Amino acid sequence: MAADPRNHVTDDREAPVAHGPAPAVVRSGPPGPAGAGPVRSADRRAGDVLDAARVAAPAPVPLPEAGGPRDAVTRLRAHGCWYPSANADGSETAFICDRGGVPQLWAGPVDGDEARLLDSSPDPVKEVSWSPDGRWIAYTTAPGGGEHSRVLCVRPDGTGRRVLAGADPASSAYLGCWAHDGSAVAVTVAAPAAAAAYGTLATRGPADSGPADGLLAGTRPAPDWADRDGHATLLGPAAYDAASGVAPDGTPTGITAPAARPDGGLSVYLVDPDGLASPVLLTTETHAASLRACDLSPDGGLALLRRGPRGRREAVVLRTADAVTTLVMPVADGDPWIGRFSPDARTLWLRSNDDREYAALLAVALDADGGPHAVSVAAERAESDLELLALAHDGRTAALAWNVRGASELELVETHPTGRTPDGTGPARPLPLPHEVVTRVTAAGAGRLLLALSGSQRRPGLWWAHEGVSLLRTPWSSKDEDAVPPGRPPVRPVPVRLTARDGLPLNGWYYRAPGRAPDEPAPCVIHLHGGPEEQERPVFHPLYHELVGRGLDVFAPDVRGSLGHGRSFVDADLGAGRFAALDDVADCAVHAVTAGPADPTRLAVMGRSYGGYLTFASLVWHPDLFRTGVAVCGMSDFLTFFAGTEPWIAESAAHKYGHPERDRELLRALSPMSRIDALRVPVLAVHGEHDTNVPPGESHQFVRAARERGVHAELLTLRDEGHDFLRADNRRLFRRAAADWMQRHLHP
Repeated sequence: MAADPRNHVTDDREAPVAHGPAPAVVRSGPPGPAGAGPVRSADRRAGDVLDAARVAAPAPVPLPEAGGPRDAVTRLRAHGCWYPSANADGSETAFICDRGGVPQLWAGPVDGDEARLLDSSPDPVKEVSWSPDGRWIAYTTAPGGGEHSRVLCVRPDGTGRRVLAGADPASSAYLGCWAHDGSAVAVTVAAPAAAAAYGTLATRGPADSGPADGLLAGTRPAPDWADRDGHATLLGPAAYDAASGVAPDGTPTGITAPAARPDGGLSVYLVDPDGLASPVLLTTETHAASLRACDLSPDGGLALLRRGPRGRREAVVLRTADAVTTLVMPVADGDPWIGRFSPDARTLWLRSNDDREYAALLAVALDADGGPHAVSVAAERAESDLELLALAHDGRTAALAWNVRGASELELVETHPTGRTPDGTGPARPLPLPHEVVTRVTAAGAGRLLLALSGSQRRPGLWWAHEGVSLLRTPWSSKDEDAVPPGRPPVRPVPVRLTARDGLPLNGWYYRAPGRAPDEPAPCVIHLHGGPEEQERPVFHPLYHELVGRGLDVFAPDVRGSLGHGRSFVDADLGAGRFAALDDVADCAVHAVTAGPADPTRLAVMGRSYGGYLTFASLVWHPDLFRTGVAVCGMSDFLTFFAGTEPWIAESAAHKYGHPERDRELLRALSPMSRIDALRVPVLAVHGEHDTNVPPGESHQFVRAARERGVHAELLTLRDEGHDFLRADNRRLFRRAAADWMQRHLHP
């Protein structure tokens, strides 16, 4: 609801860190990285909070080996590879690959084809990090395909697999950085909530209601509420609206959804992968929006953390010896790996948009205690965000990926050039790219980089750069010609610029279905990305390929709130500004007709996550503009969304949408359910059964309400999926079901 080449997965499930100086604790066990010795409690009240958090301290859980064949067995001809992390000398890399039908952990030499499967379990892998000493590979998985995740580690030969954090199914854990000596890896742990996540919401309806009738929006459905074979399911009538507590006939039920769910606490630990030392607690917080440990100084004395709600992220430097916060500075949304310390910890290299429209590379000079004494801009570009920042292992070379109107431009700079100050940089050296978008950059030994690339004509793949001169594709990445089956090549999108009704410039990408004359009117799908802080990029979208193959054009715009167009553009949809974002959707549809080939009588709207919300909303705010809509994992009522989502997501989302208590009337006015009587056209809702980011009840209640009003509405529930559809068979089912729906309703 938030970059990943599988089509942008957001990072809002991170756990939070305390605002202001962090409370100190008494640490048990070995001190962890050098310089992080025992600390005395500075405040008794803070100690009580930390005592509660300490209950959630992760404990390693050994697992049976689950490695696969040493030779890659390809089930998907057109597979994707992404999220590389190299060993110390750069000769091998661990990465995520879906060639087996689900994102799994693989490893192999960068210049050989002997890739091996390290974890054959069906749980999707989301992030990977190889330890600096080369002994362990840490990675994050989503058990059952849902939103809760855990951190595991395995040796490069596939042995020693174990859960480091998140073994408790009621908790979640997320991957952070490694200590520079490989002795510990940082993990963020979201402890179990004070009450069962769904138990407080799964209140029954009236005593005589049936199994489907008493289901509150935002709750987990009963196992038999719908067919489980992937077929679209028609829902029965709802007993009442969860947000208002009013039955369809207007009778008060006396039941209302809570404004927010309870929070069980979120903490950052340093965990020894060998299990010989106790976890070391860095910091904890019971109410906040996000947290990631991005770097530790080489001596372990300083920690760089990323925290804060969407649109208000912060970089925090924490002194580990006494848990004192020495620096807080705003940073941009987007990639969570925001910076790194120099080898002597006297300079912090930071990707930040502090007091500026676009993110730049900042050099923050630190004193001996970790406090800032000077900040300078080391690299910047006009009207372009610094999107990705990676530093070589020795900290002397930085790779900078710039977002230039949706495409990427990569350059290398020396961070300690001869004859310059320690916080200066040398001249930039551009590195030409074979495809449009870089999704990840990481160091791979002396003079080497590993890149994850995606483009409009290819599947995501990995490339390695030697001495910043040439790029070579890894042998186990898909070839460009294998992106799609023969006979129907991918469509290269055309950039589109337009102006919203209030004068705000908007951008997007138009995909023209092949075989049509340039001026021939065509049915067109307006597709809206998630986030809102995502961005349409010129990368290969299997969904778009399916739609244009059915003779449908696709226009994918960036409405206000999207990344890549400056800080003011991201903030333009805050609070009541969201009404203007709804107008943007209509303005984009009109532009597709007046300035392009779209047929005004055959327009549809579609989107995922926040784009799913915009789809629901567009159908009821502009009921005569679209012929149909497909809403994927979208919010239909902000109040029930806040009641049902994960606590840390609610904390983060309140800044974007409004507070569920203070801004209750605004949220009600912005909710599609408040205007459901205006719905005129058929709608298909799609949801993953294990989605706890936007719970399935958001789709359930909209579809039920539509059917109660005589509007054709269907629901497709995908088994073993959460907020992101990660399994190849489910992704294929979703694409075909959505394209079938659009083709049926848009073609004459």
